[in-house]
Amino acid sequence: MNAVRRTLALAAAAALAACAGCAGSGPGPGAHAEVGRDTAVQTGLASYYASRYHGRPTASGEIYDENALTAAHRNLPFGTRIRVTRLDDGRAVTLRVNDRGPFVAGRVVDVSRRAARELDFVAAGLVPVRLQVLE
Repeated sequence: MNAVRRTLALAAAAALAACAGCAGSGPGPGAHAEVGRDTAVQTGLASYYASRYHGRPTASGEIYDENALTAAHRNLPFGTRIRVTRLDDGRAVTLRVNDRGPFVAGRVVDVSRRAARELDFVAAGLVPVRLQVLE
């Protein structure tokens, strides 16, 4: 009986150790984050919300408006202003964080449909970006 308990305890400890990094809120594989004294910068992919989310509540309780300049980020405080810049052509937009996400590896931000139009990636769906915290 003691051997069974020991085996179960070791298996549980191994499972916990294996999952220790599973729930992290970092940018995920393929993304990069730097935190400086006065600024935070991330690079990775941006995606945008599908129109089916228009009118639905966000994690902040605000109703999602696809025509607003808003974004979802995994852990920046709601209300944070961010600058999202395309890495390939330099187009940029300033957004306000009002939701949580994206929860897909390599993606650093989900933007509203209007922001995707201003960044010119509605057709592509994804674009490499740099995200900089403004305030």
